[in-house]
Amino acid sequence: NSTELKMAIAKKFKLDIKNILVGAGSDELIEIIGRLFFTKQDEIVISKHAFIRYQMAVRLMDAKSVIVPMKEGLYHDLKAMAKACTKDTKAVFIANPNNPTGTYNTTKEFEDFMKSLPTNRYGLKPVVILDEAYHEFASYKKDYPDTLKFLNKYPNMIILRTFSKIYALAGARVGYGFSSDSIVDYIERIRLPFNLNMFAQVGAAASLQDKAQVTKSLAHVRKEMKFICDGFKKLGIKYVDSVGNFILFSVAPFAGKDVFKKMLCEGVIIRAMDEYDLPEWLRVTIGTRKENELFLRKIKKVLGK
Repeated sequence: NSTELKMAIAKKFKLDIKNILVGAGSDELIEIIGRLFFTKQDEIVISKHAFIRYQMAVRLMDAKSVIVPMKEGLYHDLKAMAKACTKDTKAVFIANPNNPTGTYNTTKEFEDFMKSLPTNRYGLKPVVILDEAYHEFASYKKDYPDTLKFLNKYPNMIILRTFSKIYALAGARVGYGFSSDSIVDYIERIRLPFNLNMFAQVGAAASLQDKAQVTKSLAHVRKEMKFICDGFKKLGIKYVDSVGNFILFSVAPFAGKDVFKKMLCEGVIIRAMDEYDLPEWLRVTIGTRKENELFLRKIKKVLGK
């Protein structure tokens, strides 16, 4: 049951253990939610260019994805997403901040969205899955929503977070989240009983006490984000302002996958965005200063800047 880890999470966020769910990474929780709620008759509203795992969970259950275009600047259009909800809408996925764009939606946008959701054929408002994998990196923004405050107000909400990013435990595979006790109870009924190994549980619980790691990581990412963005400006490379620990940037008129291959040959791994329908864009994750300097030198060379 991962009881000690759940208790540690509940204590940190001042919630009841009945409101805590854990999984082998956020990916497993996304898949569990899909298996629990989605049917062939259901529509699932997803923003274009959002985390690809959402559509994979929908396809797994043979449900229908309703893709809503983003606003200018590659932001989720929450108003359009609410309007896209019909009687057949079972759920809505929102990544905030979004991966791979690094953009976020504000508290007001989120509240307006939740209030405007229509009821579906079940007589309920759709389940809203808020993926906050990069929550800590964006929390310095004053208008970034503190969604835990709305947990009691919106029983249809599931908040997902992870130990893979700010806590640097990606290989341990520990995702967690918050929801109403009824939704958590449903998830517990179909969750595999041994989904989190003991080492992952102990490591995740210990990391919650390591405030120095979080503080150090946040300071480093903000400093190095500015370093890379300044480098992009000097090279004339278009990029999207990000509140995550990564930056989406354009290599137009080149194809992203071609630049990816050339950078790989130079010893630098970045991420092509073809699967996100962004063929001329790539994503780079913030590294050490030495790694970031190497990245800027090599992208300059590859693009002929």
